[in-house]
Amino acid sequence: MQKILITLVAGACAAMMPALGSAKGCLKGAAVGGVAGHVAGHHAVAGAAAGCVIQHHREKVRAKAAAQQSAQQKNAPATAPGLQPPGP
Repeated sequence: MQKILITLVAGACAAMMPALGSAKGCLKGAAVGGVAGHVAGHHAVAGAAAGCVIQHHREKVRAKAAAQQSAQQKNAPATAPGLQPPGP
């Protein structure tokens, strides 16, 4: 029974590996959160988990903003170099 449980846990961890690879900022957030949690009362694991979640969210927002800015630049009308667009 114990071998089956270990095999299932190892399989679940292996299945989650591709999802962990795309977690931008998680390592940086986990490191900062782990240190902060340790200093704030020996809660390094909880701090690392929270730091990972927070930094992953920040990176997701940053990527979305960069994508929107890139789309706006692509849709902007192109002007010839040295020419100013007509103004008021």
